[in-house]
Amino acid sequence: MTSCAILIPARYESKRFPGKPLCKLHGKEMIRKVFIAASQSDHDVFVLTDDKRIADLFDPSVVFMETADYENGTERCAGAIKDKRFDKYDNFINVQGDMPDVRVDMIEDCLDWIGIDPVHTLFTDMPEELCDDPNTVKLVISNLDSAMWFGRGITGYGERHLGVYGYTREALEKYPSLKVTKEEQIEQLEQLRWLKSDWTVGCSYVEYDGIEINEPLDAVKYNLRPK
Repeated sequence: MTSCAILIPARYESKRFPGKPLCKLHGKEMIRKVFIAASQSDHDVFVLTDDKRIADLFDPSVVFMETADYENGTERCAGAIKDKRFDKYDNFINVQGDMPDVRVDMIEDCLDWIGIDPVHTLFTDMPEELCDDPNTVKLVISNLDSAMWFGRGITGYGERHLGVYGYTREALEKYPSLKVTKEEQIEQLEQLRWLKSDWTVGCSYVEYDGIEINEPLDAVKYNLRPK
């Protein structure tokens, strides 16, 4: 059986929501809620951050702190696994730090496909009220359950992409060497680097009605929900 680690990238700065990982959701910092949810799995979980305020919320054994200025969470994951503490892992799940409603079955679904797909991600049904929201990433899939495109500005069609990715070690190690294209820069979507480099990005459907925290209003909506 191959070993897997769950990586949660958590950069403090955010253009839309500065300090987002530390925003309080039902009285608990968001990054802690994501960590607790991911820790319900049987896999080791690590927080990858550039900020001591985030690192101080956790035991040092589960934190990898690096101040390098990465472009996105996948780059931060790729940088982290160069450290010897990650040598024993063959596969990695990247749970984005703004997914407080992530579930174990979502993580396991993504993991089940690693090996079949070098990169795998998840999607769900697109609520009508999110169709025109640029914070909601849209995914266009092929009939073979692989990604054809990701975009923010797509309206009227596409599935709702969810911020959970699975990678083989080889795929994650190669990511920083792939070309950064104009499309990735415009859309600000890290997964386009794979597609523009002719990698297959597999995708599978999961049921999901959670909230992703992209801007302060999302945190307000989250806190209005019952605990």
